[in-house]
Amino acid sequence: MRIITGKYKGRHFDIPRTFKARPTTDFAKENIFNVLIQYIDFDGARALDLFSGTGSISLELLSRGCSQVVSVELDRDHHRFIQDCLKKLGDTPQFLPIRGDVFRFVKSCKQQFDFIFADPPYALKELPTIPSLIFEKGLLKDDGIFVFEHGKEHDFSSDPHFVEHRSYGSVNFTIFRTTEKASL
Repeated sequence: MRIITGKYKGRHFDIPRTFKARPTTDFAKENIFNVLIQYIDFDGARALDLFSGTGSISLELLSRGCSQVVSVELDRDHHRFIQDCLKKLGDTPQFLPIRGDVFRFVKSCKQQFDFIFADPPYALKELPTIPSLIFEKGLLKDDGIFVFEHGKEHDFSSDPHFVEHRSYGSVNFTIFRTTEKASL
């Protein structure tokens, strides 16, 4: 896993072979971030990474200058891996790795974010409910961006917050915005 651009550009982290997470591929990550630069300036943004797994997206957001990155991951080993990556980067006070259940976090969170990324396990039965939960709980600031990674069997184009869908191999991203049917 590597950081694509920003302060930590080119840094590599070896994911243990025993890892259960399915990290977003570097190819898909690079392509979706190339799309996202037309929607959001990450410098100074407050970001939330749900189901963070390896922490790849969180580390990328940190490298791109986010003023705060909150990473939520339930698995103990994955959470520890994210913390180990942070130690290798050095002083990162703007990064808050939380070990916990994403649904509990979302339901109790009182903070709003400029950017939210969620990459749940593709087989998660609650997966289709996640976009509506994010908007119901008001986690995005006005004009905030939410990127949802999911399998090809899901289509969110009828959602009132839908902006666009991108596919890179088996990786699918749906981009949502707090303003209804807003696209640039």
